[in-house]
Amino acid sequence: MNKELAKQLKAKFPEIDPAKKGLTVNASADTLDLTIYGEIEGDGYDWWADEVIKSETSARHFKEVLDAHPNVKVINLSINSMGGSVFEGNAIYSLLKRHSAVVNVTIDGFACSMASSIAMAGDKVTMSCNSLMMIHNPWTWACGNSVELRKAADDLDAMGEAFRQTYLVKAGDKLTEEKLIEMLDAETYLTAKEAYEFGLCDEIEDVVEDNEPSATINALKAQVKELKAQLEDKTKEEDKEEQPTAKGWFF
Repeated sequence: MNKELAKQLKAKFPEIDPAKKGLTVNASADTLDLTIYGEIEGDGYDWWADEVIKSETSARHFKEVLDAHPNVKVINLSINSMGGSVFEGNAIYSLLKRHSAVVNVTIDGFACSMASSIAMAGDKVTMSCNSLMMIHNPWTWACGNSVELRKAADDLDAMGEAFRQTYLVKAGDKLTEEKLIEMLDAETYLTAKEAYEFGLCDEIEDVVEDNEPSATINALKAQVKELKAQLEDKTKEEDKEEQPTAKGWFF
């Protein structure tokens, strides 16, 4: 494809531009607001336009953004992503953990796969009440002979062992490695409440308090009401028996 034609198509239809990977940046003197709304990918190459694609969600670009704002005191990162590259995500996690700013992460919709790992870099992780976190083991495509395939499996095991630490560091004593491995093997979707219970998030937004009494409380209330009614009936009967009757007055 002609380079000029490719540029014209991207200008007319920006949604097809492969360079647009979903990172937005807003900065003030002390605060850096970042949003990842897309796949986490490294740089690539556009064969049609014969040019390098610089991904907005690559670790390289993330580092450029952080380096451009070295004095911020707070980094607010919002996430809605199905995940992406282990290599890019691991590096982004480390960049955020190493930064001197307080990192606040908010999961707006989904934080799946490597997006959930990046979220663990937050000093405070907040999930919307309807958001989800998905964790699973790393996977890849492989081809070759038996030796190469076994090596690919070993490499995946090493990657898995490494990035498990991101969840364990965040969770502290709320999550054991054995339980984490079980959830990773099962490719587990966690609700905000479940993520909170496992220590993978610190706060849930828009929680609706359950003001409705439970079935047990309702049953107890019904029993109390029935006992009160029985007691009242018994009291009336006893009062009736103690009242003097006509026969009593004229015996």
